[in-house]
Amino acid sequence: MATITTKDGTQIYYKDWGTGQPIVFSHGWPLTADDWDGQMLFFGQRGFRVIAHDRRGHGRSDQTWDGNDMDTYADDLAELTEKLDLKNAIHVGHSTGGGEVARYIGRHGSSKGVAKAVLISAVPPLMLKTEKNPTGQPISVFDGLRAAYTANRPQFYKDITLPFYGYNRPGAKISEGIREHWWLQGMMGGVKAHYDCIKAFSETDFTEDLKKIDIPVLVMHGDDDQIVPIVAAGPLSAKILKKATLKVYPGFPHGMPTTNADQINADLLAFLQQSQQASA
Repeated sequence: MATITTKDGTQIYYKDWGTGQPIVFSHGWPLTADDWDGQMLFFGQRGFRVIAHDRRGHGRSDQTWDGNDMDTYADDLAELTEKLDLKNAIHVGHSTGGGEVARYIGRHGSSKGVAKAVLISAVPPLMLKTEKNPTGQPISVFDGLRAAYTANRPQFYKDITLPFYGYNRPGAKISEGIREHWWLQGMMGGVKAHYDCIKAFSETDFTEDLKKIDIPVLVMHGDDDQIVPIVAAGPLSAKILKKATLKVYPGFPHGMPTTNADQINADLLAFLQQSQQASA
């Protein structure tokens, strides 16, 4: 298994396949690099170098007791990109991974080899309801998540796949294989790290990070996202970003890179090719 060891001694697992312009994928909570299978195969077959890591406390990376916060996640990503000496990279983040990408660029800058970014069903600018963010969700929602999580993590991870993929909607075609794959990824991770990450993805304000990002960013969000509701997410991020392209998908769920992979992959590819032509 390929790993790097971070400055605090944490081993981070990663996949690094193919050659060409690098695409770095940051996964959602509480998943792993494997959640990007549909994208890594697609883009790897089209001449890109595809890279994805398991966030600390997730999957095959070390299960840390401390450091399960956005600053540390961003620093881990920076160490990975430095270790792999990535140039002209595209960073793609889903859900919590979108926050990781925003904090990484906001904290470390885009001059170190980041050409463009993509935020898919992402948590920025802020999920939590505050005076300045009235469309966010109240803290009671996240307290409820923590309560259900601690009461029965395995069952919680089975149940959450239904709204995650929109499988609780009338007429939805449910894939038990996709649900089981989500559950397996979740159960591979550390219970403390995943608990801490609920706070990280829900209470971190990415507004200042988004303001600093000066590269082209594609913002993709489904309007039936039940996990990161669109009202406080994608469109608000697009307004803050300097060079944003917003794509809203009617009826698509939070897990649309899996349930609607053909559409998401095609739109991702078009965005990357447009950017390549513009910089050529």
